Amino acid sequence: MLELNPLASATRYRKEVQQVIEQYNLKYVLAQFVDIHGAAKTKSVPISGLEAIEKAGVGFAGFAISGMGMQPHGPDFMVRGDLSTLMPVPWQPGYGRVVCEGYVNGEPHPYDSRYVLRKQVERLAQRGWTLNTGLEPEFSLFRRGEDGKLIMVDDSDTLDKPCYDYKGLSRSRKFLENLTEALIPVGFDIYQIDHEDANGQFEINYTYSDAMNSADMFTFFRMAAGEIANDLGMICSFMPKPDPKRAGNGMHFHLSIASEENKNLFHDASDSSGMGLSQLAYHFIAGLLEHGPALCAFCAPTVNSYKRLVVGRSLSGATWAPAFIAYGGNNRSAMVRIPYGRIELRLPDAGCNPYLVSAAIIAAGLDGIERQLTPPAACNENLYSLGLEEIAARGIATLPQSLKEAVDALKADLLFRDQLGHHIIDEFIEQKSMEWVEYSRHVSDWEIQRYTEFF
Repeated sequence: MLELNPLASATRYRKEVQQVIEQYNLKYVLAQFVDIHGAAKTKSVPISGLEAIEKAGVGFAGFAISGMGMQPHGPDFMVRGDLSTLMPVPWQPGYGRVVCEGYVNGEPHPYDSRYVLRKQVERLAQRGWTLNTGLEPEFSLFRRGEDGKLIMVDDSDTLDKPCYDYKGLSRSRKFLENLTEALIPVGFDIYQIDHEDANGQFEINYTYSDAMNSADMFTFFRMAAGEIANDLGMICSFMPKPDPKRAGNGMHFHLSIASEENKNLFHDASDSSGMGLSQLAYHFIAGLLEHGPALCAFCAPTVNSYKRLVVGRSLSGATWAPAFIAYGGNNRSAMVRIPYGRIELRLPDAGCNPYLVSAAIIAAGLDGIERQLTPPAACNENLYSLGLEEIAARGIATLPQSLKEAVDALKADLLFRDQLGHHIIDEFIEQKSMEWVEYSRHVSDWEIQRYTEFF
């Protein structure tokens, strides 16, 4: 018999879950997962159905979801949620969210990227290790003009070097405050907000967490930013490169491995280089560099991503995005930067799937550790200022410069197929190959302007 009182239903669950339901007067729960692109997908479930989310699961037509490897005549795609992830949705009063993973025929679905990350996290756990990640999402604020075209929310944000500009930060504070004040009560330890290097571009920083929780939090961050912007008549875009002349929207991953005693295993104060790194960290870096071209497909997964990862500079003086497979101390022109005692991977952009990126990072780093790989010498100079011939003479390789190059590198690098599973890798390659084909067939405004009367 249907229970009409949500709180009566809640008494079935453990105390912590019931407290969340009562405190926030939750009436519905979003059973949320992501597709292969990392985009949030949900069904709304009345609170009386919370038990079903945890046990039986919530059903979806798998063929309707990108990258699940399913056909119209196949079984249902069921998602089951971990009720410990229940949190209120502040911009949607009366709603909560539970993070879910996919099952088909009662078994974990190998195309589900959160499940793929879980398997890699388990590989670390077998050694008593935890990968901690601190993500730095960048985003751009737009609105649509009367003609439907995107324009910046703040049309006075026009400086050539707008990074940290007070006026730019102040004039977008309504959105930034609303987003921050929505996220802090649900567990985001936000410690700074700034205007970034492109006009209309911002970054909100919050404290690191274990890799799985970080991916869950970033997914929630994108959900919050999109809806809070929409309520204000804005568009919050995580598109990697919305302006060809300005810096793109990156999402740098700060990385460290913790022991069971919560010791940072990447830190060693005796490191003669002065970067404070342990031998374990150097092996991990070598794995990232070794698999850099294939890793690029996960970290920069769109056609537009490669407008960000360019060889060259932007109007402000630097793209702040890596183009070369190198690492260095406080070197923001390299693929890997070393803030003292930890690693910053600067390759990912804000359009990535955080679960796939995190899983790929673990696979590449563990390969470096297991094979005892040694990275080349650190590069502590401005790579943006060097010519391509000089870069090549130093033995530094260039990252893929198109989605096709990155996908080809992923095809050739068998590590990720072996470790993440052939199902999701083959599906990812197929999806991204088709994206490239569709892009290649698109006739752009540039082509129209250049060729209509050219001949």
